[in-house]
Amino acid sequence: MLTKIIKELLPPVLCTLLKKYRQQKYGWKGNYLSWEDAENKSSKYDSDEILNRVKESLLKVKNGEEVYERDSVIFDKVQYSWPLLTGLMLASTRLNNDLRVLDFGGSLGSTYFQNVKFLKKIDNVSWSIIEQSHFVDMGKAEFEDETLKFFYDIKTCIEQEKSNILVLSSVIQYMEYPYRILDEMLIQEFEYILVDRTPFSQKGKNEIKLQIVSEEIYSASYPCWFFEECFFINYFVSKGYKVIEEFDALDGISDDYYFKGYIFEHVK
Repeated sequence: MLTKIIKELLPPVLCTLLKKYRQQKYGWKGNYLSWEDAENKSSKYDSDEILNRVKESLLKVKNGEEVYERDSVIFDKVQYSWPLLTGLMLASTRLNNDLRVLDFGGSLGSTYFQNVKFLKKIDNVSWSIIEQSHFVDMGKAEFEDETLKFFYDIKTCIEQEKSNILVLSSVIQYMEYPYRILDEMLIQEFEYILVDRTPFSQKGKNEIKLQIVSEEIYSASYPCWFFEECFFINYFVSKGYKVIEEFDALDGISDDYYFKGYIFEHVK
């Protein structure tokens, strides 16, 4: 509230300069030679501050006090990723209303709560999240119910829930070895894989940058992959998938990178 009042009092020219300063200070910076190099300059992603901010925001959404949360930020209107939701509805239709989602890196349920209005229309839904251990602890304590569940590892989740849909939303780029993690998950042969908010390099090669988060959200920085798109797509093709659709993601585009999403279907 205080930040909003200050912005309203500032002259337009100062607001413009402030916006440019923020754009220069935050976002994806640098081009590092190795993950280790970028990680040494980061503040990591496992701080209690991040967990508590996300928990406070999502509890308000869960309890009906707020409408929507993303990256711990509260919004007064749900900002849907309509292509992602379309992928979920397509999968539900093709799988006889039996939607068993593995949401890898799904925080405390951000994507689930984003789409819960529509998910409630499906006969059988289970939504399983794999996260860092302290997120799973919190998820089990505050958010888990008959539909939304939390797991510490991929193997246990798949064995218990028999997941048929894999959701990768703004997550795989934060793994040091993303394709190793994917190899482990794709043993399951999911019927559909929904990729969203994933960055690609404009330079036609893999790059590593440091993401610096705005202090208004939380104070953090962490390494991030920007993938070479053709290699990324061909990886899934090599695992027996075809692209049903691709789409521009909410995070946008710049001279250096762009964000996209995909709906992959397993080829029988």
